[in-house]
Amino acid sequence: MRRAAPIIPLILSSAFFGYQTRATEVVELRPSDPVYTKQGKGVYLDQCASCHGVNLEGQLGWRDKKVDGMRLAPPHDKSGHTWHHPDELLFKLTKYGFQAMIGKEYKVSMPVYEGLLSDAEIIAALSYIKSTWPSEIKEIHDKINADYKLNKKMENMGNVEK
Repeated sequence: MRRAAPIIPLILSSAFFGYQTRATEVVELRPSDPVYTKQGKGVYLDQCASCHGVNLEGQLGWRDKKVDGMRLAPPHDKSGHTWHHPDELLFKLTKYGFQAMIGKEYKVSMPVYEGLLSDAEIIAALSYIKSTWPSEIKEIHDKINADYKLNKKMENMGNVEK
């Protein structure tokens, strides 16, 4: 008798990767969701590990060394600065690139992933990265996200009054 179980991951994967964020939707990583982190590990290994390292260690000399005028890839583990930034910023930097985010030319070797990865794949990869951090770093990152969301909410309230 043939079992139906192997079809379930395929169905979940299709539903998962069909997800797209909307402009008004809040981006939230899902480091505790095993579906996201499993998919995210695959995306990370396929798209990110060649520069950021299989173990998220980054490239040696990333803080001060440049190659062709570009900084080396930073680590995404606890020794890096990824966890210093809210989910939404990490998502937008990954999807749209540094130049689009800062509004001026910025030479960087990291590709823009818009059109290469779906929003769900980006969120999954970032969720995988966060899932590897120690609990105290995750707690700090959660606080950064809470502060960011509160500030954004207050900005939006100010815009309504104008």
